[in-house]
Amino acid sequence: MFWQNLRHLWRRHDFRKILGVRVATQAADGTLQVGMASYVLLSPEQQPDAWSIAMVLAITLLPFSIIGPFISVVLDRWSRQRILVYTDGLRCLIAIVLGILVWDGAPDKPSHVALLIGLLIAMSLNRFLLTALVAGLEYTIDKRDYLTASSIMPTIGPLGVMIGAVVATAVRMIAGHYMPVHHADTIIFCISAVLFAISVALGLQFSRRELGPPLVDRSQTMRTVAGDVVDGFRYLRKVPLVGHSLTLIGAQRALFGVYSVAMILGYRNRFHVQSDINGAMADMTVWAVAVGAGFVLSAAFMPLLVHGLGMRKALISLLVATAVIQAFPGAIPNRWGPLVAGFFIGLFSQSLKAGADTICQAHISDGYKGRVFIAYDMVYNALFVGGSALAALVLPVHGLSGPHMIGLALAYLVVAGIFALATRAQGDDVFNKGSAMGGLPTGSPQE
Repeated sequence: MFWQNLRHLWRRHDFRKILGVRVATQAADGTLQVGMASYVLLSPEQQPDAWSIAMVLAITLLPFSIIGPFISVVLDRWSRQRILVYTDGLRCLIAIVLGILVWDGAPDKPSHVALLIGLLIAMSLNRFLLTALVAGLEYTIDKRDYLTASSIMPTIGPLGVMIGAVVATAVRMIAGHYMPVHHADTIIFCISAVLFAISVALGLQFSRRELGPPLVDRSQTMRTVAGDVVDGFRYLRKVPLVGHSLTLIGAQRALFGVYSVAMILGYRNRFHVQSDINGAMADMTVWAVAVGAGFVLSAAFMPLLVHGLGMRKALISLLVATAVIQAFPGAIPNRWGPLVAGFFIGLFSQSLKAGADTICQAHISDGYKGRVFIAYDMVYNALFVGGSALAALVLPVHGLSGPHMIGLALAYLVVAGIFALATRAQGDDVFNKGSAMGGLPTGSPQE
């Protein structure tokens, strides 16, 4: 069934185009993130703790989460095709500037501040662009394909990030042997700029209104914008199913934030001495590839799970399975346990996201999709940063700790229990709308 749906989607020219944009822009993100990590976290002079990692995550994710509600109105009023083109065009220029700044290591304070601001803007715009892609997805597919498309698109994104990160890591490790580290970082940022330019070229293949939104009255005041923002959040009260899904994904992201910081600290401070930068970077890359492989395979795994159990039971089962993997082998502090656990945690976490995406696509009318998906993005990013801050409070300096990993496993079980109780009255059938087994998404609240 999944492969039939995938072949059906692949025959759609518009879907192939939007898929290309997603791969290119997130491959560029992967290179940009490696460049940032190389400069901020992996300098030989530094031994990062959980707070430094949380700071980097906050700089790159939190600002957009704060201003997101106001930008969300743009997605429901402006051409999403233009958003794709202009956003990655700007990020291409930023990547070039970042490459210039790090050529000499950003030695003075103004250069260092400018570098951090550039990274902040580029990574924040990433969430804006990805939300525009999600909101415009339905214009490239049939409504019955929500589950398959929602499984593929968020999975293809991490695959693009993984490809970009692997290429950038290889460049960093090889070039770092033959030139100063900062020059190798410049090459990484230049590769990122090229990939952003490719994304712009692919985005230009869509016409101005091909990805929506419908034509609306664009005469507005600040009061109108503020009213639209409030209205977008009020809309969630009409669809409690979406509210439960956002709460679920937020809790999962907070726990994943704790887990991610623990792994970074473990590879940087426990498995390697401070001076072994290349060894730590190589091990982090292998772990990230394992997690990314789980992300990729979720595109095939989640539809099969939903077709076997139904959406609600699938989400609960994924939380329970994550708890088991987090405890064993995730709590074993050696080099193999975290890799095996990382693969399955990536598989289950991305499958959860695909399920939440499907629910949102199926139960939100298009006039509100931009606003609601921005709220989704705020939860997705802010709680990941919150989880990293929590990690800074509770984790030891070497990150990996058996008792803490067991604690994460118990937390997943608590989330599963609360979600099961909160959604019991709604029943399973309403969760299945938007998947092939649930038919067309009907009964969405009216604007």
